[in-house]
Amino acid sequence: MGTLPVIDAPDWYETIRMSDGVTLIHEPWIKPFFRCNMWHVRGRDRDLLFDTGLGHFSLRRHVPLVTERKLTCVASHTHFDHIGCHHEFPDRCVHAAEAEILADPRNEWTAAGTYATDEMFDGMPQGWDTARYSILPAPAGRLLAHGDVVDLGDRAFEVIHTPGHSPGGIALHEKKTGILLSGDIIYDGPLIDDVYHSDISDYMATLLSMRDLDVAVVHGGHFPSFGKVRYRQLVDEYLAQKRQAGCHLRPGP
Repeated sequence: MGTLPVIDAPDWYETIRMSDGVTLIHEPWIKPFFRCNMWHVRGRDRDLLFDTGLGHFSLRRHVPLVTERKLTCVASHTHFDHIGCHHEFPDRCVHAAEAEILADPRNEWTAAGTYATDEMFDGMPQGWDTARYSILPAPAGRLLAHGDVVDLGDRAFEVIHTPGHSPGGIALHEKKTGILLSGDIIYDGPLIDDVYHSDISDYMATLLSMRDLDVAVVHGGHFPSFGKVRYRQLVDEYLAQKRQAGCHLRPGP
């Protein structure tokens, strides 16, 4: 394998405008499996930023979109590839179950200790040193719970608690448009249920409860977006695979 190209900050991020005022921000030099999708949503009174990527280069400095308006920054969960630039945004939200990690993002808690290596990259970020990588603390001003609403003025995203991939995972659902910002509980790629603090029983229960959600488009934490038919297919495939492997939902009280 040849030496990877070295990529400097101005070329690190890419923004892709989708429909309905949604913009994908991502880091194209990170391999797809590790590459976080950051979702920016334009609202009347404020904007939403769902996840903030690896954090090696400043989002605020290099993606003008995130400084144009007042902005609420939400963590889908606290794995390193999703919260790297949270400290750059003063209005921060996270589910209560992972508030401690966002405030004290140690590498063993954010999965960086396992996954944040040179193997992530198709282009090496200028100044990258795996041994020195860590995320800055970003204590949340608002703790989110299932059923809460993130209000942008003319747009409202309801919080869905999605334990399984991690205990404080959340998705955001806009009923009016059918947009689901799903984080890492569901995307069109290999779903991860075996990292630190994952729970397969919780994962199965979450997907079962979300299966009949009225979605038009799903913008996941990784890989390309997809529609309602693929959404149900992905849910059913995961559940069938786990049942076949002998996994069960945890019995209720």
